[in-house]
Amino acid sequence: ELQQKVEETELLKMELQMLETERVRLSLVEEKLMDVLQLLQQLRDLNISKRALGKILLSTLESCRDPQPGKAHLFEVLDTLYHELTACELLQSQPLEKAQSCQSLSNALVISC
Repeated sequence: ELQQKVEETELLKMELQMLETERVRLSLVEEKLMDVLQLLQQLRDLNISKRALGKILLSTLESCRDPQPGKAHLFEVLDTLYHELTACELLQSQPLEKAQSCQSLSNALVISC
C-alpha cells in the first residue's frame, strides 16, 4: 500500500510538472500575442492600408507553412508575424511620442478586456 502511494505521488508530481510546463508555454504565447496586438493597434492608428496588412499576413503565413520540428507552430507564427510587423515602414518612421501614446492606449485596452 505504501508503494502504491509513492507511485501515485510520483505520478501526481509528473502531472504537476507537465501542467507547469504548459502554463509557461501558454504564458509565452500570451505575451507574444499581446505584442502582436499592440503593433496591429499602432498600425491601425497610422492608417495602414488593408492591402499592406494583408501582404504582411500572407508573408508570415508563407514563411511558416512548414512547421519547424521542436518549435511550437503557434508561437512560431506569432513570432514571425511580430517581426514582420516591426519591420513595417510605417512603424519605422513613427515619432517616438506617438509610439508611446499608442502603447499606453493599447495597455488601457488590454486592462479593460
